[in-house]
Amino acid sequence: MLLSSILSFFDIFIDSFDVFLDGLWITFKLSIASLLIACVIGLFFAILKISNIKILQWIADAYIWIVRGTPLIVQIFILYYGLTDIFLMPMFWAGVAGLAFHSGAYIAEIIRGAIQSIDKGQLEAGRSLGMTSGLTMRRIILPQAFRRAVPSLGNQFIIGIKDSSLISFIGMQDLFGVASTMGSNTFDYLPYFITVAIYYLFIVLILTLIVNKVEKKLAQSD
Repeated sequence: MLLSSILSFFDIFIDSFDVFLDGLWITFKLSIASLLIACVIGLFFAILKISNIKILQWIADAYIWIVRGTPLIVQIFILYYGLTDIFLMPMFWAGVAGLAFHSGAYIAEIIRGAIQSIDKGQLEAGRSLGMTSGLTMRRIILPQAFRRAVPSLGNQFIIGIKDSSLISFIGMQDLFGVASTMGSNTFDYLPYFITVAIYYLFIVLILTLIVNKVEKKLAQSD
């Protein structure tokens, strides 16, 4: 019985490879686009939060509080249905917006913490050399902060990739969406959910290896 179940699973895994490959490509595009935009959002709000202007700090705090205080699936639904009511937006980019909005808050806190971990004397040293605050931040503070933020950013990227599975609830045929559709066609969900878990494990393994390699390279350069 166990052997036949295992063989049946492998048959399903092989037969569904092409369909899951399409879902994998959508997941990949969705994750890359949303995380790149989230990094820009995160850097922007991190700068706002460490600024000396109170209203900018309040804006950053409000954004981070909203993201932390509400479930991701609720944020995706609000942004998807809200944005598509205002103007026509493809489902893919609405999904990217929802994921980027969510991840951006956590990346903002990671970058903010990394920037504030740099000795303030380095900012003063840059100013003493005639650099502006912005130039000192770009050339001295941010490169060092990025090195310190790599492990935390890597973890957030992994979380972001797994969170992308929630996009299936607005109709996207990513990996999880494909598994749900195929399971509903056969009324046998388990093999497809196990299959999608294997794909996610593979993606996370690859990303973990990349992050570890970047960390080692940065450590050697130090």
